[in-house]
Amino acid sequence: MDRTILLVEDSADDAELTVLAFRRNRIDNPVRIARDGAEALAILLPDSAAECAAVHEQPALVILDLNLPKVPGLDVLRRIRAEPRTQRLPVVILTTSTEQTEVLRSYRLGANAYVRKPVSFDEFVTAAGRMGLFWLMLNVPPGPPA
Repeated sequence: MDRTILLVEDSADDAELTVLAFRRNRIDNPVRIARDGAEALAILLPDSAAECAAVHEQPALVILDLNLPKVPGLDVLRRIRAEPRTQRLPVVILTTSTEQTEVLRSYRLGANAYVRKPVSFDEFVTAAGRMGLFWLMLNVPPGPPA
């Protein structure tokens, strides 16, 4: 597992804000951005052997928005958890949704955490720093699937 963060976010502004928040917290891991659910699945679950060979190791963390074009976030999460090569990846939902049903569905489908995007920039920077510190430095991830 490499130390890359896969950020699945369709809003260019929110993606830029997230990367900036990580940098402000000295989280210097490379961030790869997928702009929709289909792109995220192509990165995480390539179809062909050639694509598999071209793909490096899985990311250390997936940060997943729920409201995505092409493939919704919860469907991406469902596919991640259904596939042995990705089922153990830490997946953090980072979204503006405050719907309790979305929270419950996310956890039922195997999300490791659900974080609501704070409204203010300072709160967002703080939240991103805590999220990065925990998932990238404190958390001990499981080994690769058997």
